[in-house]
Amino acid sequence: MRYHSTRSREFSVSSAEAIVRGIAPDGGLYMPEPFPTLDWQALLCAGAKETAAAIAHAFFPELADMRALVRSAYTGKFDTENWTPLREVGECYVLELFHGPTSAFKDIALSMLPWLLRRSRAQTGEEREILILTATSGDTGVAAMRGFADVPGMKICVFYPDGGVSAVQRAQMVTQEGANVRVAAVRGNFDDCQTGVKRIFAAAPALPGTVLSSANSINIGRLVPQITYYFQAYSELLARGAVQPGGEVNFAVPTGNFGDILAGYFAKRLGLPVGRLLCASNANRVNADFLATGVYDRRRTLRRTDSPSMDILVSSNLERLLYMASGGDCALVASLLASLAREGRYAVPPELKEAICADFWGDWCDDAQGAQTTGRVFRDNGYLLDPHTAVGWTAAARYREQTGDPRPMVVLATASPFKFPGAVLGAIGGGMAGDEWAQMERLSAISGLPIPANLARLREKAARFPGVIDIADLPRFVAAFGEGKAWPA
Repeated sequence: MRYHSTRSREFSVSSAEAIVRGIAPDGGLYMPEPFPTLDWQALLCAGAKETAAAIAHAFFPELADMRALVRSAYTGKFDTENWTPLREVGECYVLELFHGPTSAFKDIALSMLPWLLRRSRAQTGEEREILILTATSGDTGVAAMRGFADVPGMKICVFYPDGGVSAVQRAQMVTQEGANVRVAAVRGNFDDCQTGVKRIFAAAPALPGTVLSSANSINIGRLVPQITYYFQAYSELLARGAVQPGGEVNFAVPTGNFGDILAGYFAKRLGLPVGRLLCASNANRVNADFLATGVYDRRRTLRRTDSPSMDILVSSNLERLLYMASGGDCALVASLLASLAREGRYAVPPELKEAICADFWGDWCDDAQGAQTTGRVFRDNGYLLDPHTAVGWTAAARYREQTGDPRPMVVLATASPFKFPGAVLGAIGGGMAGDEWAQMERLSAISGLPIPANLARLREKAARFPGVIDIADLPRFVAAFGEGKAWPA
């Protein structure tokens, strides 16, 4: 299997090289050709580890002993035997993706990516140290630092928007242990961070003995492990009799950078009976507007919301969907992304919009609407939603009301409500007084749920990386870290 850029078939590499490099030299994202196939029905009787190994092997066939990699990645990492338990809540099912070491869905993929990178590095004969560069709107940075901490032969450098993540997310990043990790707040928003990181990749800075890679979902090694929980959710619904074999299931996915929902589309392309994929946006709504109009327009003010991991205006993984839905038209994708870079917008041809909307449906809600949903679900069902999951639930409720679609609906719960205690307390009438630690304790008392152990421990940990830098400083910050120097130098 070969991988090439979404923008050109000129840049063709092995799957191991695609994982190590993260992003193609032309700025495009790596895609496999041909798209993998597997016996998806056989996976419905398999456990999570077996499913994860089969899917990863289908995409990365040259990586040896995938089962051993999966065991190393996941054993002892999650606080439930089933990594992603499915809860029946009212008329929906909630797929809980927050039972890992950082209480967010990113743990599923970022427990696996370091092992995929280590194996890929060995199989490509790459002897240089790998420096992971990651922009985050919250949870990616937390999970990536946790996953790569003290991994031999690798360093990780994370950038997040100053004031643009929750207090708990910030605390998780600035207290992260590990000699090979570094993080900095950036004066700007997430898109500034993401653009700055992409420019560093494009500039190919001279860092002797170092190769750059990424832990964002632009890296195919980060995206593929997320496919697993769509299969696990379907398998669980089958076991409960909630769906008959071959019956389709809808998924509502709160998403900003489009990676989590794209994993669902990958699952569908592998044969899983996925119905509609509901793309749920917060007030920044750029993806929802695109699905409604066929025009992607980032020329708007980025709003900071109660769901900060979705505060994004440039949705990187949408590029992969454009590629797949257009039948692999690299020239079209390159043209659209060039227009986005040049003009801040692009419009897809009508036939491409129609093809995308056959599988996707978009909606959005603001903080007030999300809070209403959180309060209502807690009152009616005794279930706590975090602000991101509330966006997904709101989209699911509207979709069912507007379409009458009777297929089972699974809402992806992407983070623990304890990561956003103030917003959740405000939504359920618990009051928002005190710092985040007092808020977590009050939320636990009201809900009867324990505070996740990894979050409870944060209160006692000292900040290692309290600094804030300017966008212009990113290349120098990375160079200093790559050379083992302190910042500021």
